[in-house]
Amino acid sequence: MSLDLAAVYRDLHANPELSFQEHRTAGIVAETLTALGLTVTTGIGRTGVVGVLENGDGPTVLLRADMDGLPVLEATGLPYASTARGTDHEGNDVPVMHACGHDVHVTCLLGATERLVADRAEWSGTLVALFQPAEEWGGGAEAMVADGLFDRVPKPDIVLGQHVAPLPAGFAAVRGGVAMAGADSLTIRLHGTGGHGSRPETTVDPVYLAASTVVRLQGIVARELAATDAAVVSVGQIHAGTKNNIIPAEASLGLSIRSFDETVRTKVLSAIERIAKAEAAASGAPREPDFDYEERFPVTVNDAAATERTAAALRGVLGEARVIDPGVISGSEDVGVLATAAGVPLVYWILGGSDPALFGDALATGRMPDDIPSNHSPFFAPLIEPTLEVGVAALVAGAREWLGEPTA
Repeated sequence: MSLDLAAVYRDLHANPELSFQEHRTAGIVAETLTALGLTVTTGIGRTGVVGVLENGDGPTVLLRADMDGLPVLEATGLPYASTARGTDHEGNDVPVMHACGHDVHVTCLLGATERLVADRAEWSGTLVALFQPAEEWGGGAEAMVADGLFDRVPKPDIVLGQHVAPLPAGFAAVRGGVAMAGADSLTIRLHGTGGHGSRPETTVDPVYLAASTVVRLQGIVARELAATDAAVVSVGQIHAGTKNNIIPAEASLGLSIRSFDETVRTKVLSAIERIAKAEAAASGAPREPDFDYEERFPVTVNDAAATERTAAALRGVLGEARVIDPGVISGSEDVGVLATAAGVPLVYWILGGSDPALFGDALATGRMPDDIPSNHSPFFAPLIEPTLEVGVAALVAGAREWLGEPTA
């Protein structure tokens, strides 16, 4: 078979699915892998799909892509823009968009698998093509491992993967050691005493309490961490009330916390709880806040030696100047769960997906533009080419570096 990767990509982009709901995507993946001659296992970790190609003696290389979309209303205006809607895990009807580029990841891995199948006379070993659900929810990799992933498919010798981002298309970025932040998602429920908006003195206003808490939380990074430490505390949601003249009895805050070190993480989370409790006490709240810790992403750590070896392979196909060190990235990933569970090295790199023309001043200024739509933006729209071509080439080069030479 010969895959039309651009058509595959447009179809996936127009039909995104939420975490653990990737049934259509998983079906397309399974059908394609089967047609390519791989042994396919479906339903790992609910909607995960793994294809295996055993091609003689040699190392086992796992290539990973994630499949889920986000509850974002697309605003790109593309002819293949998503108009899909879905039901999130709380039962809400939401728009759905591939705002993080997982459609690129799936397409590139399908293309890389097709090329490795076609070129199997040139390598020896086992290819494991893993398509993971629910990366955005932070539980997809863990769900696959808990579902007996490595009892059901060959255990790899290395885990490789990539993530499209607003770097120039044609470039890749990779670094050894700590590469991406760990992340915690936290909902804080603040309790007040409701009443009439005309008589706030008879209430404990949780909206005021929430506002005070949000402001105070910003002091954690600014005033409680050393300049040599790094963390991010973002409040992405505030929910309270039903009507303008009713002071509600409860408010909730949705937080995203990023850190690169376990000691810093513990300090930040402890400070968040301390501040929320103290603000509740200062407001005379009837009881302490509730803290609901949801998804957690570990720090993504690339094996240093394996990264240098893989980066050399990427430079071989992309060119020396097109493989760069991005520095430590504050975004998060759960791909490391797969490598940790297998006890093997991880190499995870960034794939450029933005129009190179937008980066015209970067060489002169030394700074990347700040106004290019990034992951999770409703305007995020990677270039189809050369992004797909380069993404396929990068995965193939990484896999071939670790797979063995053909036996005579």
